[in-house]
Amino acid sequence: MVYLAIMKVLNGKELAEYIQERQGAQVRALRQAHDILPKLSIIVTVENPIIDLYMRLKQRYGLELGVEVEVHRVDQADAPARIKRLNGDAGVHGIIIQLPLADPSETDMLVNLVAPEKDVDALGSKANYDPATPMAIMWLLAGYNVDLKSKRILLVGRGKLVGAPLEKMLLASNIDVHVADRDTVDLRAETLEADIIITATGSPAIIYADMLKQGAVVVDAGVASEDGKTVGDVAPDVFERNDLTLTPVKGGVGPLTVCALFDNVIRAARARVQE
Repeated sequence: MVYLAIMKVLNGKELAEYIQERQGAQVRALRQAHDILPKLSIIVTVENPIIDLYMRLKQRYGLELGVEVEVHRVDQADAPARIKRLNGDAGVHGIIIQLPLADPSETDMLVNLVAPEKDVDALGSKANYDPATPMAIMWLLAGYNVDLKSKRILLVGRGKLVGAPLEKMLLASNIDVHVADRDTVDLRAETLEADIIITATGSPAIIYADMLKQGAVVVDAGVASEDGKTVGDVAPDVFERNDLTLTPVKGGVGPLTVCALFDNVIRAARARVQE
């Protein structure tokens, strides 16, 4: 089949540059008016190259904004005590429990130990903020004027970090959404019906070119490691089609996720001022 069109790219990196300028101004205002330096603390319990990459991205972004980012590498058994200490530290505005944990069975317990006003990843049940990656996806679609209300939207994956909270956010905005998960019998049949596909399974190359309808919008928020490389849910052959609107291999959801996270940190610091 020949597709007579030009591929459109959802460039999150480009949008992130505008957001970063706004955030930089907010951080400077906090320092000048209230002598507050926003601070993010990240608790890491495993050695993982992908996690280390995320740490470096967050530290670099924080440095550019003027937000302090400190990484606490601890054994998982020591994490509760560290969380308690950081909850009580008035100089810390945001706390992240970096996932996955060495023992994933303790995930819910540990994320719910973070004080709601400092839970900037919004993993706890009482967090005061929206989770970063779903926020980033919504920003990306809005930034490129992708109409959600009149389209069939399919979420592929219902994970704790992306799929489940994004479904909740869309439903709260009165946007109809369909979900495919591990119990879905025929994923191809679902994707071929969808105008907009948002995938976040962390399973490499589960979405192929022949699974997408003409003119579909595809947002790939999946992250996995394959042969030492970071890859998404979308297979390489998808990028050979020129009729689609796609997030790029790099610079799609990721840069905006970092923006959204730091937006929550800044909001937490401003809330401290109001207190």
